[in-house]
Amino acid sequence: MEGPRVHEETYRSRELMEKLAATRLVLCGAGAVGSNLAVNLVRQGFTRVRVIDDDRVGQRNLSTQTYSRADVGALKVVALKNDLFRTVGVEIDAVSQRLTEANALRLLKGASVVVDGFDNAASRALVRDAVRLNAIPCLHVGLSADYAEVIWDPSYRVPSGRGEDVCDYPLARNLIQLACAVASEVLVDVVAGNPPSSYTITLRDLSVTTFE
Repeated sequence: MEGPRVHEETYRSRELMEKLAATRLVLCGAGAVGSNLAVNLVRQGFTRVRVIDDDRVGQRNLSTQTYSRADVGALKVVALKNDLFRTVGVEIDAVSQRLTEANALRLLKGASVVVDGFDNAASRALVRDAVRLNAIPCLHVGLSADYAEVIWDPSYRVPSGRGEDVCDYPLARNLIQLACAVASEVLVDVVAGNPPSSYTITLRDLSVTTFE
């Protein structure tokens, strides 16, 4: 009987699918980046996934995130957990806590790879410090206006925090999906044993460029 990832297995090989399933992935943030990326990664073959976020679904999230009207008011990680289980039968570890200096090491400990999808500089700095202290590979995925970054640590630099809110940008959903598609391929490529690649993405000119 065909499974929910039959096309992925056909394209990538059973061996790689087994590697993806064994990878312990911690995703920081369940918002525009985190929710879309979680859906991509679980459908692609990641099954050992922890998602950290303490926010609740609001009406303004529905245009750029994966949630529905029925989810409004619910914790994002709980709504995401329910959706992913219904979709592909994967039960993620939903952590409805704010990442802090006091709990960062505990929540990220044991990860094969961390993905930073937070939408604020303070939380991104916490992730950066924790992964560097524990020598955990970390991919930072960030957006601002019509620009996105998919950059591996330690090349990543935390932004100043004085940028636009990408969720208010008219074409934000297209940028988010493009950034998440690039990030998904980058993660799969690294699990396959290839060197990590980083990229910058500009929506206005549809440019995806190697980050150097």
